Order: sequence, then C-alpha cells, then structure tokens
Amino acid sequence: MSFAVSMLVFLGIASVIGTILKQNEPYENYIIKFGQFWFDFFEKIGLYDVYHSVWFLIILLFLVISTTLCITKNTPIILKDFLLFKDSLEEKSLLSFAHHLVLKNKKKVNLSQVIHYLKQANFKVKEKSKDNGDILIVAKKGNYQRLGYIFTHLGVVVICLGGLLDGNLIFKAQELLGYKKIETLDIPASKVQEVSRLSVANTSFRANMTLAEGSSDNVAFVRMKDGYLVQDLPFKITLKDFRINHYSTGMPKSFESDLVISDPELSQDITKTISVNHPFTYKGIAIYQSDFQDGGTKLDIKLWNLLSSNTSQKINAKIFEKVKLDKDQLTYEFNDFRKFNILHLKEGIKEKPRNVGPSVTYKIRNNSGQAREYISYQYAMPIDERSFFISGMRETPQEEFKYLKIPADQKGSIAGFMLFKAALQNKALIEAVAKKMANQSVNSDKNANVKESFENSVNKLMTLFEQGGFSNVAQNIDKNIPASEKEKAVQTYLKIIDIASTELYKNQFNLSDKELDQSRVAFIQDALNAYSDMFFYGSPYYFELTNYEQKEASGLQLTKSPGQFWVYLGSLSLVLGIFSMIYLRERKLWLLIKAKGGAILAFSSNRKNPDFEIDYKKVSQDIKKIIQ
Repeated sequence: MSFAVSMLVFLGIASVIGTILKQNEPYENYIIKFGQFWFDFFEKIGLYDVYHSVWFLIILLFLVISTTLCITKNTPIILKDFLLFKDSLEEKSLLSFAHHLVLKNKKKVNLSQVIHYLKQANFKVKEKSKDNGDILIVAKKGNYQRLGYIFTHLGVVVICLGGLLDGNLIFKAQELLGYKKIETLDIPASKVQEVSRLSVANTSFRANMTLAEGSSDNVAFVRMKDGYLVQDLPFKITLKDFRINHYSTGMPKSFESDLVISDPELSQDITKTISVNHPFTYKGIAIYQSDFQDGGTKLDIKLWNLLSSNTSQKINAKIFEKVKLDKDQLTYEFNDFRKFNILHLKEGIKEKPRNVGPSVTYKIRNNSGQAREYISYQYAMPIDERSFFISGMRETPQEEFKYLKIPADQKGSIAGFMLFKAALQNKALIEAVAKKMANQSVNSDKNANVKESFENSVNKLMTLFEQGGFSNVAQNIDKNIPASEKEKAVQTYLKIIDIASTELYKNQFNLSDKELDQSRVAFIQDALNAYSDMFFYGSPYYFELTNYEQKEASGLQLTKSPGQFWVYLGSLSLVLGIFSMIYLRERKLWLLIKAKGGAILAFSSNRKNPDFEIDYKKVSQDIKKIIQ
C-alpha cells in the first residue's frame, strides 16, 4: 500500500509538471524559454511530453499492479464484513469494547420496541437467541463506507488503464523495434516515408491539422520530440468557411469552422460547424477547434530603399511564400499576417490596450542562411502625441524586437520621411545648404578662407551623418576631438546638424520660415532620430503594407482516445469511493439481553471521531430509557 501511495505522489508531481509546462511544443520554443543546458536536461527526462513518457507509463503500470493486488487481497474480507453480522460475540467480548454500557433493567425488555428504535435510526438489525436464553441484537449502519475502499482503489486502476490505452504504447514498441521513426525534415506530407506514418488503424493519437479556407486534407501531424509523424485519416476534411468574432477592442471573442466530412462509406457528405469546446466526433475521432492562423494572405507592399534616394517600388507577396528581388542576394520570407494587434501604447500608464491594425511578419535571409525577423505595422501609431510608423527587428527568436520609429508626416503618411531622407542623401543639396549656411554665418569677403572652411566642415559633418547617423558622428568626435573639448564639440555639431537639416527640409518641401511650425520642427527631430536608427535596422528596405486580401486558416486538433471512457468511469468510481469513505459513518451496535436480567450495550466504529462520541451517547441514552 505504501508503494502505491508513493507512486501516486510521483504521478501527482508529474501531472503538475505536465499541466504547468505546455506539452508537445516545437523544440525551438523550449530552447528559447529554458536555454540550451536546461532544454537538454528536461528533454532527457521527458518533461516535454510527460503523459507519453516511458517513466510516466511505468508509474501507471506499477500503480495498476500494486492497486490490483490490494483489491484482490482486501475485497473478500470487506465483502464478508459487509454481508455478515457478527452475532457470535459473547458477554466477555462485549465488555472488552472501549464503548460499552452495563444496564440493569427492572422490567421485561420490549424487544420489538428496541428493534423499532434501531430501525428508525437507520440500523440494519439482526436478532439471535442463544442456548442459555440470552438474546443478542446486532445492528449496523453506514456499512457502504467499506465499499468506498473498493470503489476508490478500483477507480485508480481503471483511470491508470485508461491512461495506458492512450499512452501510444503500440508506437513506442514499434519505435523500439525499429519499425517506426520520427520524421525531422520539413517536407510535404505526401513525401513522408511509410516508416514515419501512422495507419488509420492506430488506436490512439492527438494530432493537428491546419486548413485554409476552401482546402481539404486527409492527414494530420502528430508532434513527437524534435519532429513529427503523419497520421492518416479514414476520411477527408474540407474547411468550407472560417469565422471569427471580435470584441470592440479587437481581441478574438469566438471562432468557428464549417467543416465537410467526406468518406467513401457515406452516401452523402457530412457538414458540421465546430467551435471552441464544441467538437464533432466521427469514427471515434474527435475534431476540436484549436486555434486559427493565416491561410496565405495576399499582400501589396511598397518597398522603400533606405540606403539610397531611389524611389519606391511595388511588390506582391503572399504569406508562407518567398520573394527574391532582382540583383538582391537576400530572400524575403513572409511568415504571418495579423489583421488585429492589441497593444499597450503607453507603458507604466493604466490604459486599455487598443487595436493598432494589421501587421506582417517576415524574415530576411542572406546567402549563408542567417536570417533576421521583422514585424511591420500598416498604420501609424500615436506615441507621445505624435504618430509613428513602427517596424521591429530581432536577430534571434530569443531577443525582444528592437523598433524603428519613423514619424508620420502631416498627412499621416510615411512619404514625408522618405522625401526628407532623400534630401539627407542628396549630396548636391547638402553642398547648396552648406554654402548657404557659410554665407549667412560669415558675411565679409575678407573671411573667404573662414567661409570656405566652415562650408567644408558643414559638408563633412552632414556627410558623416548621411553615412551613419548620430553614431557615426559620435565615433568621429571620439577619434579626432580631445577629451576636454568633446562636450563643446557635441553641442556645436548637433546645432549644425539641426540647422542644416531644417534647411534641407525647407528646401525639399518648398517652405518658408513662417511655415515651419512646431509640429514640423518636432517632425525633423524625430526624422533625424529615425534616420540614425536605420543603420541598426539591418535591412536595406522598409516594407510598407499598403493593401491585403486576407485568407484565414483554421487550426484543428484531432484526437482518438479509447481510454477516455475508462478515465471518466474510473473518475466516477473514485468520486463515489471518496464520498463513501468521508461522508458515510459506519456504526455497529451489540445489545445482549440476559435471561437472568440486565443487558450489555457495546458500540463500535472503524473510525473514532467526535461524531462517534455524540452518536454513542445518544444511542446509549435512548436504549437505556427503553430498557429501564
């Protein structure tokens, strides 16, 4: 029994781990979460698929064996005690009970009155006359408490058997013998070899299927360790339509799929709508609405060249497809599109999250296979009472996104920044501005050398900024300016960049000094910061999403669980058993009425608690009144 309890403790700990730690995730998710060292350790002890791990199934098996032995050993004793009345006890035995009472009666005992009282108190009563004329009344109630032991232990056995039925034992045996192997390559299901496929006769599985609207399939994928298995289905599933409802904030409220089940054995296809917690079961396979994702949305993108003043170009892309531009050594992989993005725009301030509109996630991969991940939002976001177009970049999935914030112009467009950027990259325009600044700063013709020197300095400074932003200017200061003069140089350089940039902006947009209001001044400062951040963006292009044609996909989970019924049945048995043992109170009573006068009352229970003392006191007083 102690062994079974130990196994139950281990099982409980394992179940807690399996509940807290999300199971059967792609291995890269666990690497990101735990790091390589702990990932390897947890993988070796099977924590990523606890309920199908070998040690978990062994615990279930040992529990079945141990608990079955307990049931086999104790059930006959319990049933015998349940059915029989112990009517062979003698006077000496009754006097040895801890709770007994010796009664002296002056009148003849009314047996029918005693028996009636006991039956009214829900006792089962048996009367036995002894050879010496004594009469022994045996009564008991709450006898079903003993059956609670059987129900509880039987429930544990049945639940464990259900777990073993759903434990992929057949696959584990096939894998051990070399008949099955997990597929690790990312290839179409049609190209997966038979050794990595599970037949329609497979007794239990939990698989996933993703269907875009209008598409169909008759296979699902079972995640296994660092790969997968292909589960063949005895029918075909078609996604006719997918619908999703949102709250006013843009958060998903509910989603459902219209499915068509096609089976050669059917004369007519089955059409069913499933939603979260409302699955459809066919041929023992339950089809659940699991999640949703993009199904191949078409994207219209305007490509802005960040490194030159070239105009933009338009490209058409599609989620899950790759694009390679002419004369470009980079591959653009479009991975996801989201129509709604719920974000907190003000950190540290209690404000409801808001929907900031569509976004597209993509990767830019070079020839060596290294990739950076990007996310770009279609619409400008309000930040600190100004509007910015946001695009994030990270070099590895473990990192947080670093954001490039491009200010929106007065029309709410990104075009204003791109025009200003073109001015910053226009050498002829920079030279003209430098000459103008020199003429305004040095008026006398006698200072021609000073004027030329100042003009060259402005040209050089703006060229440094054009080639690398503020960081490039800072590096030049660190390299060429003495430490004692750095602070003064920084202030001077920033002022020159500010004046020159303002002149470039006015020239590019044909503005006078009077038209240069506070909002335009703020735009220039934000644009200079964005221009500097471009050099850390890691991409020569900025992807502006201009339009899209959304296509959604439904995520389905298909489960075949023959052990489910037995787990439910075992759980019911377990609940009944625990209820019986906790809430049913077993009471046994013996009343020996002696032929020579007097009586002995004995009271017993398998559990001594305050309720027992109360019952003993009440019953003994009531019987004493009847007898005496």
